[in-house]
Amino acid sequence: MKKIHFHQEEIQFSLESESKTSTWISKIIDSENKITGEINYIFCSDNYLHKINLEHLNHDTFTDIITFDYVENGIISGDIFVSIDRVKENAKEFKDLFNNELNRVLAHGVLHLLGYKDKTEAEAKEMRSKEEFALSLFS
Repeated sequence: MKKIHFHQEEIQFSLESESKTSTWISKIIDSENKITGEINYIFCSDNYLHKINLEHLNHDTFTDIITFDYVENGIISGDIFVSIDRVKENAKEFKDLFNNELNRVLAHGVLHLLGYKDKTEAEAKEMRSKEEFALSLFS
């Protein structure tokens, strides 16, 4: 059973369609021949995510997303924290629509769970390519 959940912490936010987004996230996972497990997307504020970044990763920076990977035996599971504040700022900076930027970030989180990294230039290039493919699956 596929279980993708959406929550909020310290903000009021909801997706236009949780069921459409869940189906899309599952398509991304299916495209990698993996199984969808328990995935929690937690939408939060910059300050909330900054605290998590400090406490769990020892990074004193703002970020748009932090992914906690609980993948076991090819079953894709994890907690994905998304700063709605940062997504709004990034959408402005990149001159894109908020929903497009949000979907890119949602895909980015699940791609981390699928094993893709973005620390090196080559990894980041592959991640961008996978994000573009994931966005093409959204309909």
